[in-house]
Amino acid sequence: MKQLLLTPLLLFVCLAYCEAAARQKNVVLFIADDFGFQVGAYGDKVAITPGLDRLCAEGTRFTRAYATTASCSASRSVILSGLQNHATGHYGHAHGYNHFTTYQTVRPLTKHLKEAGYRTCSIGKYHLAPKDVYYFESYENKGIQGGSRNPVAMAEKARQWITQEDERPFFLYFCTSDPHRGGGPGNFANFNNKKNPYPETKRNLFKPEQMIVPPWLPDTPEVKQELAEYYQACNRVDQGVERLYDVLKENGLLENTLFIFTSDNGPPFPGAKTNLYQPGANLPFIVRHPDQKKRGGTTDAMINWTDITPTILDYCGVKPKPSPAVQPGENSYPIRNKKPVPYKFHGKSFLPILEQEHPEGWDETYLSHTFHEITMYYPMRVIISGKHKLIFNIAYQLPYPFASDLYASPTWQSTIREGRESKMFGQKTIYDYEQRPRFELYDIEADPYEGKNLANLPQHQKILKELQQKLQAWQKQTKDPWELKWRYE
Repeated sequence: MKQLLLTPLLLFVCLAYCEAAARQKNVVLFIADDFGFQVGAYGDKVAITPGLDRLCAEGTRFTRAYATTASCSASRSVILSGLQNHATGHYGHAHGYNHFTTYQTVRPLTKHLKEAGYRTCSIGKYHLAPKDVYYFESYENKGIQGGSRNPVAMAEKARQWITQEDERPFFLYFCTSDPHRGGGPGNFANFNNKKNPYPETKRNLFKPEQMIVPPWLPDTPEVKQELAEYYQACNRVDQGVERLYDVLKENGLLENTLFIFTSDNGPPFPGAKTNLYQPGANLPFIVRHPDQKKRGGTTDAMINWTDITPTILDYCGVKPKPSPAVQPGENSYPIRNKKPVPYKFHGKSFLPILEQEHPEGWDETYLSHTFHEITMYYPMRVIISGKHKLIFNIAYQLPYPFASDLYASPTWQSTIREGRESKMFGQKTIYDYEQRPRFELYDIEADPYEGKNLANLPQHQKILKELQQKLQAWQKQTKDPWELKWRYE
């Protein structure tokens, strides 16, 4: 009799548990390193990307998504904070002598989620500082042969963590080191090795003669060789996407997990990475929402990486707690006896317009880049409004500085071998690429590779001034220290 009474109770508990599990809202944030539009679903005819193509078919593909800064470490600080890097203080690389780091007043995505009962995990590349700010409950990287260049093995490590006995919803931060250069200039991680150093991840080789050189790069044998290596690294990333998707599917988690894929900045070639030109900032961004009704669509909503944290919190139903006394990003500590203030992001959730192809009010965005390496001071601020893009080269008196690996790359060295003055690099002369004016204004609809600067043409002075005023006002609003340069130079 006692057993008969307990059975309905156990059934009720079981049903309640299953219902709670179904209500859980998990998140996978997949960040590739230096990945551009080398995706079949984005129109690339050479790329082999079945994993990303499936994700696009199951979700929404953004066409006007922007990294706010075209540098690995600084970009990641934006992704996980919802703030521009000039507000976090994380102006460039965290590692080595670069030593950039985020203010203690910043409360990143992981801490908001932890306060709401989430478990958090980082697998792969971290590249942030300090660790007590960008804190994860778990770091699951041990035993992965080849480390973060072996995304299939990373996905299997993710399987072990995801399937642990833990009733809490999860946030997985999954970051490959591909297709970043590795092993020296021009070497995309053991391209020429006879033995595959990443046994779980297949080697799919590409031939230089297959390569279709994009208009922002010169069409040379050296570029084609590097692109072939790069496409192999991109394919490794795709294999990680494919396996991680299967891990979620096999464990019944696809229907309660938000899956986001993007990159920290553009391809590791001159003209892209470390620049806020289109190839460095306009990147693939794919979102699979478990509840979306329209799948396989696109949206031209203009978003940037400050929108990622607010969107994830919106999906999870987490409202940030007030900040004690100071706004996040201010380089000071809480003042006693002062009331807490609302915690504000620079971005906003794009969930309401995820299935809208041409949403209203999503036609303007702002970007901020200051450093890559510590020796590469070249602050740029950008506004993109509709079809017009204004770049404010704050230190325009200086020659544009090169990241060490980009300068030493066969692509760049072959370009400058015979002189600079009249030689072209993509849509610009080498001279114009290295010696930039204070303002660059482009019609990116008519001139998507930014070959014709309109800033000094009389017929474009009205839009130039309008964008200048908006950009300065935004810098003031976000407390950008470099706003002073409008008034003092």
